[in-house]
Amino acid sequence: MTKSIVISGPPAVGKTTVAKGLAEEFQLQYLSGGDVLKKMAKEQGFDSEGDDWWDTDDGMKFLNQREQNSEFDKTLDEKLIRLFNQGGMVITSYTLPWLINDGIKIWLDGSHESSTERMQSRDNMSPQEAYEITKERFNKNKALYKKLYNFDFGDDKSVFDVIINTDNLTAKQVIDIAKETVRKLQ
Repeated sequence: MTKSIVISGPPAVGKTTVAKGLAEEFQLQYLSGGDVLKKMAKEQGFDSEGDDWWDTDDGMKFLNQREQNSEFDKTLDEKLIRLFNQGGMVITSYTLPWLINDGIKIWLDGSHESSTERMQSRDNMSPQEAYEITKERFNKNKALYKKLYNFDFGDDKSVFDVIINTDNLTAKQVIDIAKETVRKLQ
């Protein structure tokens, strides 16, 4: 398979799990846009270790810094576009689906309550804390991408080949739907 795949969706909806499942199934390279951005944060002096770093005060501070300086996101997106266009990749990214014209684009949808539950169990935090963090991250990212690229993250889903609602599905069920979608579109 030479086409690349991009997985997008709100925070804590299961993007990484699905992307890794697709990468394994189709022998593609997995790349997290968020991990690349965390490396950039580390270069700026942030201690960006751990999967749940985005949900920390430091992670939110970096998000605020990104709101003031769009170069972080633009540099990241240029790199992701180059890698995506080379083919053979599964990339998780909030922005990439709106910035590329080729490949397979999958949006994972889910209720805010479902994302809250995932984050709460994944990152071992209280329901209220998980709810507030997922809400704030979504809203800040939505505003940031509207300002940077003028698209409506979470609302404009017209660029996607498929939208999978993850509510009431197991991770395996979501991965199976995504695999079937990729088989049809490759």
